[in-house]
This record gives sequence, C-alpha cells and structure tokens, in this order.
Amino acid sequence: MKVFSRFAKLKEKRGLVMGNKDEDLPDIPEKELVNIEDEQSTIMERIESRKEEEGGLSGILRHPLMFAREKPVNTFVFSIPLAFIFFIVGILFIFARWGISGLWNTTFIDNVLIWTIIISLLPVAFVDYYESRRIKSLEDGLPNFFRDVAGMHDSGMTLPNAIHLVSESEYGALTPFVRKIDNEMSWNATFVDSMERFGKNVCTPLAERSVNLIAQATSAGGNVSEILRAAANDTYEHVSLVNERKNNMLIYTIIVIVSFLVFIFVILMLTSSFLETMAEAGKAVMASGAGAGSGFIGSVDMDAYNRLFTHAAVIQGMFSGLVAGQMGEGRVIAGLKYSCIMMIIAWAVFTITL
Repeated sequence: MKVFSRFAKLKEKRGLVMGNKDEDLPDIPEKELVNIEDEQSTIMERIESRKEEEGGLSGILRHPLMFAREKPVNTFVFSIPLAFIFFIVGILFIFARWGISGLWNTTFIDNVLIWTIIISLLPVAFVDYYESRRIKSLEDGLPNFFRDVAGMHDSGMTLPNAIHLVSESEYGALTPFVRKIDNEMSWNATFVDSMERFGKNVCTPLAERSVNLIAQATSAGGNVSEILRAAANDTYEHVSLVNERKNNMLIYTIIVIVSFLVFIFVILMLTSSFLETMAEAGKAVMASGAGAGSGFIGSVDMDAYNRLFTHAAVIQGMFSGLVAGQMGEGRVIAGLKYSCIMMIIAWAVFTITL
C-alpha cells in the first residue's frame, strides 16, 4: 500500500491525477520512478504466483475442506487413496495370517472389499449431505431477505438504512452474508456491487440467478422495490417447488428402503430356517446311508450360501441407495448416504447373525 500511495503522490505532482497537463510542472527523478515501477511489478508477480498456488495442488492441500465443498465429487481425491491404503493393509493382514490361500479360503477378504467400498463412498456422502443442508438453509432465507428489504425500501428508507435494519434479523445460514452486505454499504459501496459480491459469496445457483436479475434490472433503472419483490417471489416459488417435489417423492424413497429391509429379512428367514433344515436333513440322511437323493440334500454348503447372500445384500443396498437418491432428490450422488447405510446394515446383519 505504501508503494501505491507513493506512486499516487508522484502522479499528483505531475498533474496526472486530475488531468492537469501543465508543462511547467517539475519532473520526477528517473531513478525514483524506476524503483517504484520495479516494486509494483514485484507485487504483481507475487499476487499472480499466489493465485497459481491457491489454484494448484498446494491450494488443495492448504484448503482441503474448501476444495471438497466446491463439488462433493472432489472428495474422491482423498477418500479413494484412503480406501486403497485400507485395502493394502487388509491384504497384508490376510497374507500374514493365512497366506495367499486366505484370499479364497476365508471370508475375511469379503470384509476388506466391502469396507474398502464404504470408506471410498462415505466421505463423499457426508460432504454432499452437509452441502445440501447448507444450500437448503441459504436458499430458504433468500425470499424473506428480499421481501424484507423491499418492504423497508417502500416505507421510505434508503437502501443502506434498509439493509442495516434487515441485517439485525435472522435468516439462518444466510445471516452472515446479509451482515456483510451491510458492512460493505456502510463504506459507501453501491447496492449493485454489494449484491453481486453477495451472490458470489453465497455461491448457490438460486442466489446467483436472483442476484444477477436484481443487478441487471437495477442498473437498467428499474424500481428497486419491485425488482426485489419479484426476486422474492421467484425464489419463494423455487424453494416451494423443491420442497414439494421432495415431499412427494419421499414415499418412493421409503419404498426403496423398505424393499431392501424386506430383502434382508427374506434372506435371513431362508438361511436360518429353510437351508439349515435342508442341511441338517441331508446330514441325517447321509448318516443313515439311505436314499438316492441323499447326495442332493447333503450337498448344501451353508458357508457358500451365506457368502453369496452377503454379496447379494451388499450389492442390493448399494444400488438401492443410488436409486433412492435419484428418485428422492433428483441426484444420484445424493443416494450415496443411503447406499453407505444399507451396505453397513447388510454387512452387520450377515456378519453377526450368520
């Protein structure tokens, strides 16, 4: 800042600040001017290098949470290496305890594979759930904020006073952004500039669309109160439609989850009653040495069936969760939270009970 202030004073000496081009003004020493230009170029180079660092790999390592929140799918950058490490450790444990034959002679490899998939998906599901809740809280506060500002402005208040009075209210997760607008306008920032920065800071599709509408209409000379009221109605309709769709599709999400639980229950009943009864009957027939069908009845391998049913239940849980997310929220990635929960349920049920 000192460099820029010095440069401004030198420009003022030469009459460049106010457009004064009198020829009798004193000249600036060439050496001092060169030094100032070098300092300015150094500052600009540092700014550019800092921008490159923030946007590259070092920026991801410095701000991993911000990188993940920008797009929940980015979390795979961290979760997949973590899952791979878990998989390698599990394989080494199998080799140390059972040798290479443990890969097909034990079911421990199944547990390693299942939890490798869960570990790779669970962070993404958590970040997506957190971001969806945050975005919903932000967008729910937009209609009330626009409507309150429009009402205050209609009552005769100036926009800075209206924003200042509204900033004392609560709008959920939107409240800090509203108070930031008040701080900016208290330093004589224009309403349009403050609203544009507000849209970039909130960074949700609905906020950016509404702020763009307000900025363009206000710059064109429209009635600010009417513009804000139109934006309030638009955001209210959008939020209402999203909530209505989610409520209407909730029943289908419940159906998918209940269907998975019924699938688990049927497999448990089939395994614990029918197959066990067949296996015991087969052993009894083979022990008595009677009947030509004793070979078929006695060939029931309960371990193989339990392993097969575990795989089927885990696969069913994973893809049922993705279907529930697509139907309930319109996004496949939103179903990862259901997938992780149902996969854990399937693994726990068949590991503990069988």
